[in-house]
Amino acid sequence: MEQLTERQKAEVLIEALPYIQRFNRKIIVVKYGGSAMVDEHLKHQVIQDVVLLKLVGFKPIIVHGGGKEISRWVSKAGMEPRFVNGLRVTDEDTMEIAEMVLNKVNKSLVQLVNELGVNAVGISGKDGMLLKCEKKLSGGQDIGFVGNITEVNPKIIYDLLEKDFLPIICPIGFDNHFQSFNINADDAACAIARAVHAEKLAFLTDVEGVYRDFNDKSTLISEMTVDEARAFVDGGQLGGGMLPKLQNCVDAIENGVSRVHILDGRIPHCLLLEIFTNQGIGTALFANGAERYFHEMQ
Repeated sequence: MEQLTERQKAEVLIEALPYIQRFNRKIIVVKYGGSAMVDEHLKHQVIQDVVLLKLVGFKPIIVHGGGKEISRWVSKAGMEPRFVNGLRVTDEDTMEIAEMVLNKVNKSLVQLVNELGVNAVGISGKDGMLLKCEKKLSGGQDIGFVGNITEVNPKIIYDLLEKDFLPIICPIGFDNHFQSFNINADDAACAIARAVHAEKLAFLTDVEGVYRDFNDKSTLISEMTVDEARAFVDGGQLGGGMLPKLQNCVDAIENGVSRVHILDGRIPHCLLLEIFTNQGIGTALFANGAERYFHEMQ
């Protein structure tokens, strides 16, 4: 691999400077999932990115899933993982496994951050009564202990940020009877980003971003306004997991999040490339009329 000269290294840092200035002390929510959670090398690179964001003055929050790990442990317990419309059917036994696994994943991420010299605290949506929810139906069908968030109490997050901790949150919530519920991690990240008025919300996924034509990789869209994103949602041009993800992005921006980024978590240091370079590498969504690239404002 070609090595950068000292001058080129300096130019990279200078390119990052306006972004560091703009987002200093701003909250950034990172929804961590996909292959970047399974591949150990990628996992370390994502954590390095988040730690760097913290050390240059950002206020990152990690919200993570763990679906593949939950399925693995459900199978280990002799049960068959079941899904309805992409949502896990979560009976009492599956809920017990999901909570155990998500807390295990949570503490492993805390350890990785701590090893890099930043103090992290791992919590679930039950801590500090963070994520209150109700039963979520899938097409009118009862799929068990799957939660739809009704209320976010961000006090515990603000307290952690004020004391200079990096919060790492797993998506387990509770209802009026304090029953545990499994929550879709994308939904949890969006709800938390809205509640803390995050400057940015970044989704780490297993796709490069949003395409005008998924079968044509040259049609990657670098930037979209809310109206453009809504047209995609309403137009039936998207399939799979991107449709609810894009809907979540639109909801987040309409509720005060400044920018939302959909990134390919399989690309090393994708967070740094998206946040600290002029063009970025994924798809960025923003409010109608917002500035496109920060360097164009200079």
